[in-house]
Amino acid sequence: MMDSEVAQLHWQYHLLSSIEVGIVVLDNEFKVEVWNQFMENHSDLLPGTICGTSLFAHFPEIDEKWFRAKADPVFTLESPVFLIWEQRPYLFKFGSNRPITSESEFMYQNVTMFPLTSPSGKVEKICLMIYDVTDQAMSKQRAERLNEELKIMSRVDGLTGLYNRRYWQERFDMIFKLAKRRDKAVSAMMLDIDHFKKVNDTYGHQAGDKVIQTLAQVITQSVRETDLAGRYGGEEFAIVLTDTDANNARIVAERIRSAAEATKVQHEGNTITFTVSIGLSEYGSHCQSALGWLEMADQALYDAKVSGRNQIITKNTPD
Repeated sequence: MMDSEVAQLHWQYHLLSSIEVGIVVLDNEFKVEVWNQFMENHSDLLPGTICGTSLFAHFPEIDEKWFRAKADPVFTLESPVFLIWEQRPYLFKFGSNRPITSESEFMYQNVTMFPLTSPSGKVEKICLMIYDVTDQAMSKQRAERLNEELKIMSRVDGLTGLYNRRYWQERFDMIFKLAKRRDKAVSAMMLDIDHFKKVNDTYGHQAGDKVIQTLAQVITQSVRETDLAGRYGGEEFAIVLTDTDANNARIVAERIRSAAEATKVQHEGNTITFTVSIGLSEYGSHCQSALGWLEMADQALYDAKVSGRNQIITKNTPD
């Protein structure tokens, strides 16, 4: 071998060894011909061990049928193929570069597959380039989690964990429009803690917050996941009971009323009891608007309070 050829092989080997990208060359039977230092470091497989053997014999995580289908256009159409981590987190299940500080246990990878033509112009080999994109993947996932958390925070009342008034109202307006098109019963409920100002004045605002949180828990335990419960403001709550007529809504309302009356809130050595007043209104043709429908439930709540509190009143006709 001439010195120039030796020198060329030396720098080619040095390049393959030092580059921070995985390089794998496969023949048309998917046997490994090139396995660079990056691949050796992350797989703990020496080139002498894997070269000349089937790729699939060493990496059971690679679905052979899927991979052959992906590689087919590279061989037959001489067309590059790109595998991105959003579609498949990795091709080779390598551990993370930084197992202690990284949020991921494995290396996220982007992979490029491109043809290597022979002097005759026929594609007899393909090259895989494996890129470690763990940092980018983690950054994107953190951003997505943050966006989801912000979305939830924008919808949820911080004290109770129920929907806040703005988001509840948006959903209620949609339910109203849907109720106009569907022939299914749906009822609105408004409820309010009786004599709540007295709780705050006697035990303090922290105790008042604890009572509000306790009622929110009672509501959550009393309604279904398909129902829409929210904190409407202060000590007032609003609920939409889907597929529920006035009679069945009253059963749910009584469940909430009686559970609240039986609940005891402990705060700084004090035992606090409370009751709630509840107004109901079933949707009907008399409901000309979402606001009008909700106002009927709110008027029923007002009637319950002026009639002595700790009771349920249903109102299904506008004033």
